[in-house]
Amino acid sequence: MTASLPSFFSPRLAALEPYVPGEQPRIANLVKLNTNENPYPPSPLAVDAVQRAAASGLERYPDPESLALREAVARRHGLSPDEVFAGNGSDEVLAHAFFAFFRQSEPLLFPDVTYSFYRVYAQRYDIPCELLSVDDRLRIDIDALADRAARGCGGIVLANPNAPTGIGLPLAQIERLLQACPQRVVLVDEAYVDFGGASALSLIATYPNLLVVQTLSKSRALAGLRVGFACGQAHLIEAMTRGKNTFNSYPLGRPALAGAVAALEDEAWFAQTCKAVMDTREGLSLELEDLGFEVLPSQANFVFARHLQRDAGELAAALRERAVLVRHFGSPRIAQYLRISIGTRDQCSMLVDALNDILAG
Repeated sequence: MTASLPSFFSPRLAALEPYVPGEQPRIANLVKLNTNENPYPPSPLAVDAVQRAAASGLERYPDPESLALREAVARRHGLSPDEVFAGNGSDEVLAHAFFAFFRQSEPLLFPDVTYSFYRVYAQRYDIPCELLSVDDRLRIDIDALADRAARGCGGIVLANPNAPTGIGLPLAQIERLLQACPQRVVLVDEAYVDFGGASALSLIATYPNLLVVQTLSKSRALAGLRVGFACGQAHLIEAMTRGKNTFNSYPLGRPALAGAVAALEDEAWFAQTCKAVMDTREGLSLELEDLGFEVLPSQANFVFARHLQRDAGELAAALRERAVLVRHFGSPRIAQYLRISIGTRDQCSMLVDALNDILAG
């Protein structure tokens, strides 16, 4: 935003730099591999539940406490409902967490290569932050992060698996961070954990400073419903609920709540589609390597890859001309990488065919 804004814009708004979401274009026969959506539809049980919820009851407000959803999450992960917070997608859940826990006198810590919305939240809530460099292989430096946290910090935010790299961390390294700053919250953002990562949910009973955030957008294929949740000990959830109720008492509508509960209960569909994504990811990684790409090890529903001889921006533009959309970031450290969402086998084959054509030229 610039100084030419009308006078009715607040100075605070004018200073913000909004997050830029992945493009959602309307292009015929598009192979859309840029926003990490699940290539498969959601559980038929979830679709049926949404339809039934939309058919009656929309004249009434939904449950402001999202109790049925929180109970479903708790059942699945061996928690109690008062250890679960539900919100309108994990982005809203993250926003509530930033507001509730990280406005401290000391800086919030997170890696310099990670989900770019973290910087936006920090700016929005006037949270001082310090970014720690990932190493030359784009791996999070746990030693440096733990050492810095031990000297005092406002908290830690970590995506695991990390985005946009897809690289996952073992639970022992998460525990090291939890132990390094016991007086501050460590938030682990597990948007992609169901595609091969190690979830920190099992550590909640041990660590009162652990908050784990997940979403139903990716592995449950419900990006269009906007459902996310956080898990932690009851005192953390109580704090987030307090913040929610100063902002929006009804964040989730009836269809979203019904669809989310049904999706969580359909374990067979979840397992089948996650396996299909992971199998396709491994096959695509090998094909990209054959084409001259370096592919980072991924535990997410995308791969992060760079061609050793071709510019990433030019490749992304050439793919777009062939109706294949991937994500290219302009940040200096990752400017030569493409983030490629895992599509169906046919979609990935069309990507590889397009790359073959471009590289041959």
